[in-house]
Amino acid sequence: MTVTRFAPSPTGKLHIGNIRTAILNWLFARSTGGRFVLRIDDTDVERSEERYVDSIRADLDWLGLTPDHEERQSERFALYERRFDDLRAAGRIYPAYETQQELELKRKILLGRGLPPVYDRAALSLSDADRAKLEVEGVRPHWRFKLDPGAIEWHDLIRGPQHFDAATMSDPVIRRADGSWLYMLPSVIDDVEMGISHVVRGEDHVSNTALQLQMFAAMNAPLPTFAHAALLTGAEGKLSKRLGSLGVEHFREEGIEPQAIVALLARIGTSDPVEPFVDPSPLIAAFDFARFGRAPARFDEGELAQLNARIVHQLDFAAVADRLPAGMDRAAWEAIQPNLTTIAGAADWWHVVEGPISATADPEDRDFLASAHRIAGEIDWTGDPWHALTNALKDATGRKGKPLFLPLRRALTGMDHGPDMAALLPLIGRDRALERLPSG
Repeated sequence: MTVTRFAPSPTGKLHIGNIRTAILNWLFARSTGGRFVLRIDDTDVERSEERYVDSIRADLDWLGLTPDHEERQSERFALYERRFDDLRAAGRIYPAYETQQELELKRKILLGRGLPPVYDRAALSLSDADRAKLEVEGVRPHWRFKLDPGAIEWHDLIRGPQHFDAATMSDPVIRRADGSWLYMLPSVIDDVEMGISHVVRGEDHVSNTALQLQMFAAMNAPLPTFAHAALLTGAEGKLSKRLGSLGVEHFREEGIEPQAIVALLARIGTSDPVEPFVDPSPLIAAFDFARFGRAPARFDEGELAQLNARIVHQLDFAAVADRLPAGMDRAAWEAIQPNLTTIAGAADWWHVVEGPISATADPEDRDFLASAHRIAGEIDWTGDPWHALTNALKDATGRKGKPLFLPLRRALTGMDHGPDMAALLPLIGRDRALERLPSG
């Protein structure tokens, strides 16, 4: 069975980049009839906060990405200890005693010589006596995973064949001197123990994958399949600091519907068109990593806003009723809906219906509007009052087209544009229409 995971750290709120990662994992799991797991990567006890855990869950629920299962790394430390001890006994984990300053100096020297800044494994040359002396002096080691020499290769579902040379890579630090864990090893242990079949994440993790593949092998564990999606960029060609910080709270404040976010982030960076799907079923059915390209995926808030409007135009009254102004019924929603870009905009148009409105008439239209007032008081309002009014006015005044319709719209709504007046005028009603049309 396909099992994917979304593994955010609760040190902040979700942003547009990791929201996209969650969407891709969820879509792939659903497209294959698999399971989508939320793993809270809270090994950083000092920086992790419960409010962010709650925020992550709420954001996923709002987006419709409710996980099938949830795990927390902070509840799995005993498992990490056992795996750590096994790997240490097998010679794949070793203590290193250099300070950060010493490591930085080594790095600068190598770079100055035009060499790659690869850790020299000096810690492996220490004798038992050397290590004992350091321990007596109070130096606590950090811990590194020892890479095997040779090529590291895998086939990425998006990037295709990948090749790394272990000789060009430093043995990764997996545990700090204070005993706290870094990302690399616990993530692999969890992927093994949770039966994660596919690891779907951003291309900034490609080099991590090369290192982690050796960790899977060191534990004699089956390898998951990897898919590394191109990173998001903004309209200017890179993902600005502002765009990189945008999250669900911002989009909700802007009136963006969750379906618009899912529809956009599911398709940008692929060969498929971005389409306004209210129901994600078509996105799920068509999901295929082969459709993803390696070029950066361009995220445009303007495109999201346009997509959102197209989503809003499809939403049924029942889906939005609890977000509409009091008294606004299905007929009113359906009349106003085609002119909305967000649900919140319904309140503005409902104010146009209920009034009061501010409208000024061109002096040249005063006699015309006085005729409109008289005719509005005579027509049958139970059927189609707009066409009854305009047809009678056309016959009485000879006006047609814009000179006929625009002064009426301005007088009745205070606006030069808006919903179809044939749908809007019955909502305004006879009494309010007569109040808004000057009688002379």
